[in-house]
Amino acid sequence: MTLIHALKRMQRVAPFDFEFKAVTITYGMGEQVQFLADHCKEHDIEHEIIDTEIFDISKEKIRKNSSFCSFVSRMRRGYLYTHALEGGYNKLALGHHLDDAMESFFMNFFYNGSMRSMPPVYKAENGLMVIRPLIFCRERQLRAFADSNEIGVIGDEACPAMRMDIKMPHTRASTKELLAKLEESNPQIFVSMKAAFKNFHPKTFFNIDDLDKEDDNG
Repeated sequence: MTLIHALKRMQRVAPFDFEFKAVTITYGMGEQVQFLADHCKEHDIEHEIIDTEIFDISKEKIRKNSSFCSFVSRMRRGYLYTHALEGGYNKLALGHHLDDAMESFFMNFFYNGSMRSMPPVYKAENGLMVIRPLIFCRERQLRAFADSNEIGVIGDEACPAMRMDIKMPHTRASTKELLAKLEESNPQIFVSMKAAFKNFHPKTFFNIDDLDKEDDNG
């Protein structure tokens, strides 16, 4: 919700013209999202609700012990990609924030054996540009914007995992808790991590290809 209001503001003051549309993906669980459509209409923001059967599909397709969140996220992203391309849009704006990026980095680092996060801009395989205009904002800033402006948002009640007999996702929650504890002892830690994402030294890591090149050079 913060993202669409930020884009609406940018649309008024940017030195170039652009159009955008807000899109809500439902999972087929009977979610109540009409209040989002009403809010967008009130603020003259084009909005569309795309109803899907992601919930039923996930119950049939998800493999045992697989990441439920990742599966649903990929399905949701697929619908967004398709809708954007079919609608003639050249960019997909997502509302990820700095906390999301840092949590994703540590989740990959701790559990997947990789060092990756969320780039502010990237080109998807289908040619669509994906942008994250809020990637430098903190989660608490976005929450404060919604609260102070009394903007209704979708909560955990719309999470498909809440409706299924599965082990509840815990990795992101535990990572968020870890970062919160670190921030208590070092209030500038997110500032430092944000700077670190732009100050990367790949040659200091265990890159076998680089080692091979050094061996070839004697």
